[in-house]
Amino acid sequence: MVSQKITITNPSGLHLRPAGNLCNEALKYKSLITFSFDGGTANAKSVLSVLGACVKCGDEIELVCEGADEQEAMKALADAISSGLGE
Repeated sequence: MVSQKITITNPSGLHLRPAGNLCNEALKYKSLITFSFDGGTANAKSVLSVLGACVKCGDEIELVCEGADEQEAMKALADAISSGLGE
């Protein structure tokens, strides 16, 4: 298991488009990918779960990857989030 804290830089947080981009990236990996925010945990492979976390710009999430390709998944997702998830 690997985890990393990442700050969301998208001006409008994880709304539908960036949440979809995050899920599409997470779905490329076999690992269980979740993130913790504000006392809750969201499944990064579920758009509804990501949207339900209500993550805003400037919020810090803790991304957790667990599985066979966890290192690759963490790097790809951290890079995607840092680059703004397509926004």
